[in-house]
Amino acid sequence: MKIRPLVPAVAVAALCLPLAGGAADNPKFSRNEILIGVLTDMSGPYASLTGEGDVAAAQLAIDEFGGKIHGVPIKLVSADHQQKADVSSARAREWIDRDGMDLITGLGQSALGLAVQGVASAKKVITMNTGAGSPDLTGSQCSKYGIHYSWNTHAVAVGTAAAVVDGGGKSWFFVAADYTFGKSLQDQATKVVESKGGKVLGGVRAPLGTSDFSSFLLQAQGSKAQVIGLANAGSDTLNALKQANEFGIVKGGQKVAALLMFITDVHSLGLPVAQGLQFTTAYYWDRTDASRDLGKRFYAKRKSMPNMDQAGTYSAVRTYLKAVEAVGTDNSDAVREQLGKMEIDDGFSKGRIRADGLFQHDMYLVEAKKPSESKAEWDLLKINKTIPGNVAFQSLKDGGCALVNK
Repeated sequence: MKIRPLVPAVAVAALCLPLAGGAADNPKFSRNEILIGVLTDMSGPYASLTGEGDVAAAQLAIDEFGGKIHGVPIKLVSADHQQKADVSSARAREWIDRDGMDLITGLGQSALGLAVQGVASAKKVITMNTGAGSPDLTGSQCSKYGIHYSWNTHAVAVGTAAAVVDGGGKSWFFVAADYTFGKSLQDQATKVVESKGGKVLGGVRAPLGTSDFSSFLLQAQGSKAQVIGLANAGSDTLNALKQANEFGIVKGGQKVAALLMFITDVHSLGLPVAQGLQFTTAYYWDRTDASRDLGKRFYAKRKSMPNMDQAGTYSAVRTYLKAVEAVGTDNSDAVREQLGKMEIDDGFSKGRIRADGLFQHDMYLVEAKKPSESKAEWDLLKINKTIPGNVAFQSLKDGGCALVNK
């Protein structure tokens, strides 16, 4: 694992020196700095979705504050979670106990996201999860200090599965990632399908990081289901879609529904393959002036537009820092209380953080454009429908969080 300070070595040394009349004299900030950690996938199947893009997005937010709040420097570090809950938990403990971590974000995998949230919450450290999907983060395993920010499996399933069923896809067969996220996404989509009168004919689980989906797709093809639902993400989704195209599954009359996709996936596939695919997202760069501004600033750093995980990381860090600025301390209790009071409105989205820790905001059903409709490299999507936050996300009552359902 690597920790990547995102400031020059000279600046790092400067941060270690007492600041006369400044941060060193400010007892409201622990260790005379505001320390933010991005724990993300740098080398695995989700690296293209999160990874260095998450780090760049967090730095964008820090840059907006000039690298300091009330004279106290903001320091950003990052590490590769290696898709392992034990590695992630160990890194979180080290960051908290040794370094005095104030905020941990990223966490793009449900099992490790839940593990890190548990470790951090026990030590009263705020986590803002921008990449995992499990509703348990703000449901059965909710915490005062745990915030689920960008999306969850309920929100993406409500948009995509509903649209496919309404379009005539009544019978489904699932190819799901074989871990917490895949099961959760399949379960949420199943509820939507059945609530609309559809049927699930079966499903199969594929290990995370699968490169050859042929056996799984053949089972799905043999089910004769109208829709093959992909309950996976990242390189798993891309590999499954490419191989489904090679097998002529769509030409054979079946639909393929990717329940979780990102604009970076569409860019990777190319519009000749991706055209017509519908999916649900929390962010599209070409939606508002604010989203376009965020997209352009991120593009200047990464030469790509941000996806919803990366845009969510930017927003989460920005929102956290605004809360710190407002209360004048990095004390977790004070910051968490302020986060619950704030109206969030930025280039990512608009909404509020609920008592259970869920950032409730609108989601968008989008469709990949035809090649002839695209006017530029990242002009890839059109928004077909806005899904209000209170429809996209489960209600407080249904969420199952003990903090609010006593």
